[in-house]
Amino acid sequence: MTAQNQSLSFKKQLKLVITLCLLLALIEVINTLSARALNHYGLIPRNINGLMGIVSSVFLHGSLVHFLSNIVPFALFSFLLLQHGTKRYIQVTLICIVATGLLVWLFGRNANHIGASGLIYGYFGYLLLAGFMAKKAKLMLISLFVGITYGTLVLGVLPTTSYISWESHLFGLVVGLICAYKLNK
Repeated sequence: MTAQNQSLSFKKQLKLVITLCLLLALIEVINTLSARALNHYGLIPRNINGLMGIVSSVFLHGSLVHFLSNIVPFALFSFLLLQHGTKRYIQVTLICIVATGLLVWLFGRNANHIGASGLIYGYFGYLLLAGFMAKKAKLMLISLFVGITYGTLVLGVLPTTSYISWESHLFGLVVGLICAYKLNK
């Protein structure tokens, strides 16, 4: 088994996902107790001060409801992506955070973009395509599962409400699909 395909044991995968979720929850608690003061570090397109938000915005949420709507798919998709290997999980996560954030910074509307949904959409795009690209039964079943159970996420790339960063959804999905294609050639 190559280093790229090595994965953690089931128990270690769960521990990693729980640890990441607890980290996000801790940041949410701090943000809530500070009256959302951390949201100042969100991604603001074409603003030099908003550049830090390319990375920090993923960890910030506008409300508890926003946080809860992100944490469940984040946990599930993280666990499913770990089935592709730990190295692949790290690669996809870093690429999705940076590339999605950069695209939103370059092309997003003038707003404070916060939330993990760009990363979640990146995971979604990757998981939809990567199983078929890898041509492995287990990973193809994951792609089918994600497509069937979360397929309606694609509607989130449409500009339906002003307070939702559909740009993060769109660019995250595109980056995730590109990752699946490029990393599984």
